[in-house]
Amino acid sequence: MKFNFKLTALLLALSSTAFAAAPAYKIVDTIAIGGAAKWDYLYVDSEAHRLYVTHGTQTEVIDTQTNKVVGTIANTQGVHGVAIARELGIGFTSDGVTDSVSVFDLATLKVSSSIKVGTKPDAIVYAPVSQKLVAFNGKSNNASIIDAKTLKVIATVAVAGKPEFAVVGADGNVYFNLEDVGQISSINLATNTVSQTHSLKPCEEPTGLAMDDKQHLFSVCANNLMMVSTTSGKVIAQPAIGSGPDGVAFMDGYAFSANGADGNMTVVGEVNGKFQAVATIPTQVGARTIAADPATHRLYLPTADFKAAQGTEKRQGIPDTFRVLVLQQQ
Repeated sequence: MKFNFKLTALLLALSSTAFAAAPAYKIVDTIAIGGAAKWDYLYVDSEAHRLYVTHGTQTEVIDTQTNKVVGTIANTQGVHGVAIARELGIGFTSDGVTDSVSVFDLATLKVSSSIKVGTKPDAIVYAPVSQKLVAFNGKSNNASIIDAKTLKVIATVAVAGKPEFAVVGADGNVYFNLEDVGQISSINLATNTVSQTHSLKPCEEPTGLAMDDKQHLFSVCANNLMMVSTTSGKVIAQPAIGSGPDGVAFMDGYAFSANGADGNMTVVGEVNGKFQAVATIPTQVGARTIAADPATHRLYLPTADFKAAQGTEKRQGIPDTFRVLVLQQQ
């Protein structure tokens, strides 16, 4: 058998290049917080070097330069999400227990007022161009649109299912998953109306959502898929991911799915024009939500230790083990 040594060398070089291109992240620090083992989303404010971690009845604030807790936003009952309006000097939390949005001062972290919204607000996002805040209400299947300057609800928009995570696009529209119907939808903030809704089939129960600078949307699904779609609703890829994802982040050309049941993170990248899984990174069981800091190129995933589940009961987090994992590319 004759070998084409030039071709073999080229293939080996290409294989080596592709392998080298796969990102290698590892846990570089663990931020101990303690308290109740309850949490949901995180939010990174890169400019202010802050990480906001929702934590049951309060929200922890971490300095991302030192990885130390520097403050607490108190009395955010059943908190799910955080949004920041830096130019107004205020931030917001969605408080699911009280069906409200708390408004806090960025300098003091003190809550200054509360805005009543729909039932069980979950995801919350701020659009700087329109200076509007959108709180997605998981139990009432609607979205409360708030004028961030007046702190008044200016519209309540019905949506086609249970809204989950949301992102603001470069077009000023807000895109969000509909968990119970397997769809993705958007709200036009110029008109305060739903502009479009599309199926994410075969995705089941889409939760976490992220967007890249090309306006691709990345939805993570309960049936071990990440749906990559366009803002017009076209699904262009569906790479396999791990089990138990609830969050996804995009940074440095990759989408990162936090797979809480498997205790790992699936990394999806674009290879030869196609999105596919390029790496699986160990994290810890329970690390199901995620936030990315493009300034430090770090990823943050909260988790805790768990008691062994008995029968069909859900795993219970062990008090005082709540922490945030810090991952960085090696």
